[in-house]
Formats: sequence, C-alpha cells, structure tokens
Amino acid sequence: MVEMGVAGIALDAASRSPIVLLRDPSGRRQVPIWIDQAQAQNILVGLGGQKPPRPLSHDLMAELMVLGGLTLERVIIHAIEDNTFRAVLKLTDAEGDATELDARPSDAIALALRTGSGIWMLEEVVADASIPVDADADAEDQEDFRRFLEGVSPAELVRNLKRAQQDQDTDTPPA
Repeated sequence: MVEMGVAGIALDAASRSPIVLLRDPSGRRQVPIWIDQAQAQNILVGLGGQKPPRPLSHDLMAELMVLGGLTLERVIIHAIEDNTFRAVLKLTDAEGDATELDARPSDAIALALRTGSGIWMLEEVVADASIPVDADADAEDQEDFRRFLEGVSPAELVRNLKRAQQDQDTDTPPA
C-alpha cells in the first residue's frame, strides 16, 4: 500500500468536472478521481482547515465518531471497478476493536482530512490509475512564472491583458 496525499482539486478541461488529485510520496505519480462540485467543496474545506459557521456533513461525521468512541485509523482506496474507485474506512472503537465501513472515496478523503487520518491506496490501484508527474518540470515552470511576475509591472500586465483581449475580439467572427 502507498500512503497518498491530497495534491489539490483540479478541473477536467473537457467536462469542467472537479477532480481530486492524490499524489504519492515521491511526487512522481498522481491519481485523478473525478468527483462532483459538492464533494470538491467538502474536500477543499478539509484541505484549508477552515471551520464553517455551521458544520458540514463531514464535520458532523467526525464529531459523531468522537462521541461514539470511534477513531478513523485510515482510509484505504482498494479497487477500481468500471471506472469507479472503491474505498473503506478503517475504524477502531474505544475497546480497540477494528471494523471496516464501505465509503465513496470522496467522502473518505474529506473525512480523513478532518481527522488527520492517512489516505492509503493499494499499489495495484496506483499503478493502474496514476498519471506520471514531472515534478522537476513543474518546479521549473513555477520558477519561470515567478521570474516573469517579478519582472513585469502591474500597469504593463494590464496593458498586455487589454491588448490580448483586443486581439481576441478582432479574431472572433461576428455572431
């Protein structure tokens, strides 16, 4: 098994659907899991460590677990069936007895973020579903962008944006 970290939420360019990205510890592989908007919001709140004014479903679940004497030991994403990921919550009660509870990966991830529990994935699932990540190229792109931002004034940036908008407007045929 591989302990995964939540790299963030992205949008699928074609469908505009949110994707939660899980990254392996080496940073070389990411596993994308397509989710819906509500699931993305729940994960983002967990990632940000924000306390909403009223508890969201996963905040409530975490509180209920505490009141019931349950501890989320870890989340395990263990299979992909028909392009659907399968996950379980590994729970222990106050007496130390363990149990597993079937869960959607997005719910399991949101709950793990709130409880500080690990997110694990079977190596076979990582191998089947991961996409390679070039961390060095990503870091180089970030550094190039940072240098660009340091070398451009806000006024120059606005001028370039206006010029690009005008170019786009002249390239677009009338409707």
